[in-house]
Amino acid sequence: MTNFEYEKNIEKLIIWAKAYYVYDEPLASDEEYDKLARECLEFEKNNPNLAHPNSPNKRVGGYILEGFSKASHLSRMWSQEDVFNTKELEDWIKRASKVENNLEFFIQPKFDGASLNLIYENGLLKQAITRGDGTVGEDVTNNVFTIQSIPLKISEKSLIEIRGEVVIRKNDFEAINQERLKNNEPTFANPRNAAAGSLRQLDPKITAKRKLYFTAWGVGQNNLNFEKTSELMEYIFSLGFEKTPMQELCKDVSEIETIYKKMVEKRDDFSMILDGMVVKINDINTQNSLGYTQKFPRWSCAYKFPAIEKTTQLKDIILQVGRTGVVTPVAIVKPVEIDGAIVERATLHNFDEIERLNLKINDEIIIIRSGDVIPKITKVLKDRRDGSQKEIIKPTLCPDCKSELLIEEIIIKCQNLDCPSRVVNSIIYFASKNCLNIDGLGDKIVELLVKEKKIYDILDLYSLKYEDLENLEGFKEKKINNLLNAIENSKNSDLYRVITALGIEHIGEVASKAICNKFGLNLVDITFEDLTSIDGIGEQMANSFLEFMRVNKNIVLKLFDILSPKVTIKEEAKDNPFKNKTVVVTGTMSKSRDEIKLFLENLGAKVNSSVSKKTDFLIYGEDAGSKYDKALELGVAILTEDEMHSKL
Repeated sequence: MTNFEYEKNIEKLIIWAKAYYVYDEPLASDEEYDKLARECLEFEKNNPNLAHPNSPNKRVGGYILEGFSKASHLSRMWSQEDVFNTKELEDWIKRASKVENNLEFFIQPKFDGASLNLIYENGLLKQAITRGDGTVGEDVTNNVFTIQSIPLKISEKSLIEIRGEVVIRKNDFEAINQERLKNNEPTFANPRNAAAGSLRQLDPKITAKRKLYFTAWGVGQNNLNFEKTSELMEYIFSLGFEKTPMQELCKDVSEIETIYKKMVEKRDDFSMILDGMVVKINDINTQNSLGYTQKFPRWSCAYKFPAIEKTTQLKDIILQVGRTGVVTPVAIVKPVEIDGAIVERATLHNFDEIERLNLKINDEIIIIRSGDVIPKITKVLKDRRDGSQKEIIKPTLCPDCKSELLIEEIIIKCQNLDCPSRVVNSIIYFASKNCLNIDGLGDKIVELLVKEKKIYDILDLYSLKYEDLENLEGFKEKKINNLLNAIENSKNSDLYRVITALGIEHIGEVASKAICNKFGLNLVDITFEDLTSIDGIGEQMANSFLEFMRVNKNIVLKLFDILSPKVTIKEEAKDNPFKNKTVVVTGTMSKSRDEIKLFLENLGAKVNSSVSKKTDFLIYGEDAGSKYDKALELGVAILTEDEMHSKL
């Protein structure tokens, strides 16, 4: 094959691949495609310098990874503020109108998939990163090379982040699940889970088989000079990305609502799951002026579609025991398809909800599901009862460990730390960053240690030895030593961190600090009166703490012996403007928020995470966000960092 023939054949192969993977309309048989691909591959092997940058042969999947490495985005990937009705949309526009009155809006359909950031440099795809926490995600470049709708080379030579959604078509989703059933593998719950799971395969060849599709919705870091988002996106599509249908420009709420209704009507006609539309202020200068809250761009929101309702039947109620021991009833329903997912369970929150609905086993019910929202029972069709219905009995014993359950108002909980249902999650929480911060003891490791019977509870962490770990899958010398060192380093932690890490219902970091500062290690023997004498500790919190210590006192004392936690019984702060006041800290300041928070707590202030009518002061720095807006709305005293210090 000559170079001229190769170029001609590879262009044909690219068209065939795009028709099959992107448009789902094959132009050639599998045999024809494979034959031409092999011929082109032979030429590429013999002439690597002449290989086409977008050759489909580069997309078949490379080496199998041991795991995904973390990677940082060049600029943050933000979440979207959700709005669900016209009133919320109008409120969002009203806030945006503070900067510019004459607004124009760019509308895009919102597909339900896995967000992805593509980094191109000198026209070549350099890296692909999942959204992660918005700042750091997982490097899935090896897998993204297999996605036919993502160009490996573009004409734009400057450094640019192109962002979008990786999705799976409804038909392909059904085919994947049918294949998994044949192989006795668990099926995916919905196309979004299938897309995310396919993107994170350690073997790229599996990803290549899944027919993933990428739809671009925006850019991150870039050097482009466009004044309008609509113009910017037209340019992105011109680089080789598939243009999304139903992208529109609107001037007001009325026009946005018209497009919204059209999309809702046509949502079933889309080949991918559509769960709403994104509304962006079109003018980029206005976007820059509006900026961001702590979570969202102020110039963009997701207008979510209405929840989908279906009728089904309640077959049973099962009980789940959570990390803190709270027992939650879960409805098992007759399987029903809602928005591309087979729903077999629905949330019930608590037994008061069952009572409020007057729900019985075998009842006909209506359930709703919207996007990522867990299916929920909204109505019981009592007129359809036929005499087969059975009462739902509130439990008195834990479904797993059979300990007596604590029942307080709407909450039912198991307080036994050794309860098998609690063990994995309670250890994960115990080791988390805001608790004992045991680096390397993540969810999968804890699950493995419990599964392999290396640990049975929190105390067992501190008796782990090298030989307990050396034969476990994935554990090599460095990893074992790092984990054992991290466990050892968690000793001598502050006492309040240990109490927080126990996951006592209603007792968070603030309450733990207050109790530990007043009673130190004697907290295991304090009374109801002792607890309620602390400002901010109410009756419910006191009862929860005392019940926990009654059930787990021996475990807590053993833990104190092992950890030797640091005890600081603070003297009462001298009088100052912040003593006994409720303060919220937000934004970026000269010191970290944790340092500012500690400073205020030493002054006797109670530092909360959210603004309410009970907040006395909001102390803010740059990019203060929604907390600042709410404080203004509620008339809370607002101080800069300098003003805080000047009051002292």
